[in-house]
Amino acid sequence: MAAATTMKVAVAAVACALVLATTACHGLELGYYKTSCPRVEAIVRDEVKKFVYKDAGIGAGLIRLVFHDCFVEGCDGSVLLDPTPSNPKPEKLSPPNMPSLRGFEVIDAAKDAVEKACPGVVSCADIVAFAARDAAYFLSRMRVKINVPGGRLDGRRSVDSDALANLPPPSFDVNQLISAFAAKGLDAEDMVVLSGAHTVGRSHCSSFVSDRLAVPSDINGGFANILRSRCPANPSSSNDPTVNQDIVSPNAFDNQYYKNILTHKVLFASDATLLTSPATTKMVSDNANIPGWWENKFKNSFVKMASIGVKTGYQGEIRRHCRLVN
Repeated sequence: MAAATTMKVAVAAVACALVLATTACHGLELGYYKTSCPRVEAIVRDEVKKFVYKDAGIGAGLIRLVFHDCFVEGCDGSVLLDPTPSNPKPEKLSPPNMPSLRGFEVIDAAKDAVEKACPGVVSCADIVAFAARDAAYFLSRMRVKINVPGGRLDGRRSVDSDALANLPPPSFDVNQLISAFAAKGLDAEDMVVLSGAHTVGRSHCSSFVSDRLAVPSDINGGFANILRSRCPANPSSSNDPTVNQDIVSPNAFDNQYYKNILTHKVLFASDATLLTSPATTKMVSDNANIPGWWENKFKNSFVKMASIGVKTGYQGEIRRHCRLVN
């Protein structure tokens, strides 16, 4: 028995080294639920497929959801928690998340389906990671296939100010972005690669008008005119439309984002700034011009990102409902 256990640990360690490309396993394991809930990943994928095929924007929201979860309290489902009398301002009500963050109903549906099959076994945090992976798979027309390990526990802390303190805003320059990602154990290449998720989804005008349209910038003139025709000069809570982040292939999870950077047709200052450093400019060019390069890089960077701050043992729990702590 001891020998078998030792062998299992050794195999898991090798798997972590190969998949996570990092020095720590973070308690995660491929096929984590293979005995306790063997169909969990198929169940989640089926639920994601239903929603994404009806509305591609939901898929973009799920990819953003895992990023906004992992960068704050670690990948622990803290972004899912609803306000309560004892915690009236959770992460989801923070300005970076409200009202733009989407996909909560998909997580609820997946959790309900999983609970029917395997009550009390699968964490909401793992469902968030699996759902984002599956959204990337469907939006990329099955080209981005990511092996995502499981084993995350759900956290109990969710505070709006934590989101403000940890999520890099769209106004950040390249050095600020590199520092923000480094604080989470991710390098400059991870930052550039994960930024490629801006190839899908929509953004509120208030996220870029002041940085990109109201002041001189490198934005393409024709593109700027399109944005001005769709965005008010001073967006407000009552008048803040959304526009596609990628005007060329808005619903395709592809490398078009990097081509848009090179032609100065991106929304955010944090997108355009990737051309202000020789190193990141080279990465942008490679992602734009080498077929399959970005898709392969994204798989590795996604798994690294989805292993940030994983909770184990008494640090977390497996929630019965994703919107509430037990």
